[in-house]
Amino acid sequence: MNDATLNRMDGMTSAEQRLLSLDFFRGFTMFLLIAEGTELFSKMIDPSFQGTWIAAIGEQFHHHPWHGMRFWDLVQPFFMFIVGVAIPFSVAKRMQRGDDYSRVLRHAIQRSILLLLLGWGLYCIGPGRITFRFQNVLAQLSVTYLIAFLMMNKSFRVQLIFSFALIGLTELLYRFFPVDGFNQAFEPGRNFGAYVDLLISGELSSGHWVSFNAIPTTAHTMWGVLAGQWLMSNRKPNQKVLYLFLIGLIGVVVGYALDPLTPIIKRICTSSFVIVSGGWCLLALAFSYWLIDVMKIQKWSIVFAIVGMNPLFIYLFAEIGGGEFLHRIPYPFLMALFGWLGELYAEMLVGLATWGMLWYMCYWLYKRRIFIKI
Repeated sequence: MNDATLNRMDGMTSAEQRLLSLDFFRGFTMFLLIAEGTELFSKMIDPSFQGTWIAAIGEQFHHHPWHGMRFWDLVQPFFMFIVGVAIPFSVAKRMQRGDDYSRVLRHAIQRSILLLLLGWGLYCIGPGRITFRFQNVLAQLSVTYLIAFLMMNKSFRVQLIFSFALIGLTELLYRFFPVDGFNQAFEPGRNFGAYVDLLISGELSSGHWVSFNAIPTTAHTMWGVLAGQWLMSNRKPNQKVLYLFLIGLIGVVVGYALDPLTPIIKRICTSSFVIVSGGWCLLALAFSYWLIDVMKIQKWSIVFAIVGMNPLFIYLFAEIGGGEFLHRIPYPFLMALFGWLGELYAEMLVGLATWGMLWYMCYWLYKRRIFIKI
């Protein structure tokens, strides 16, 4: 790690090391992620709502089937990006505590391995057999986190060039992969990413998600590191917001402009998708930082920050079926009380209640200062 980075980290106070806006941004993202298991979003696109505002909103909480982008396609990039933003602050805290770089590096490697094992473990629970995949957030994060950490001590220019090199490599592999049957760059199940999945797990995913996404989406985590280092700098707060906003806006415009050349496809993380979603990540961070840390509008943000303080626990709980389990608790009572509204509306209320119960679990842990970390 270079001297400039170390000096900047050593000079920070504890208050400067923790951004309330980062807790809010992370918490908001996790709050959305855990809602997936409540069945609320699936009820919103029920055929009976077709053509209504409920269906229009509900559609945005489901991944785009292939070419295009919806709001829900941004949640995973948000998470990858947020982890990157937190890395410089976390390292600074450990350095102030007296850890040397070798110890911090060892911890980063251990964390990466644990993330990979947890990600693989989630895929083994359902089928009851060992299957090696990288499609979920934790498995991919094990790759993006370690690469971003190892590159963090490089200059801004080197980090930026390296991140775009990963995107460019992905673009070339998809466009020029020579194996018959898997040389259709942007066709589901017939592309380079699908071929890699066959090598790793011997099968394709049902939704055409690919494990190779861990490489291009590393850019999200690396850009998060750069944003975190920018927020750690001595620049004025308004200047920080302005630069994040402008770069984010450029990313969104460029990403959408590339769509005719390289289609925006979340399921295989095309270059246009990575760039446009990275732009939205920067815009979301700029807004969060401006609202929470500059304008000091903070009281209500704790609702989301509570979830963001235990992201690993609540994600794992939701992924192993915790949401479905909690869903069964209020179901008979709310269906009996609100069945007169109609079965569909009553089930949506059950989904909201389940969402609230998941939040309360995070609140219970927060009040007792219990934070699950690796």
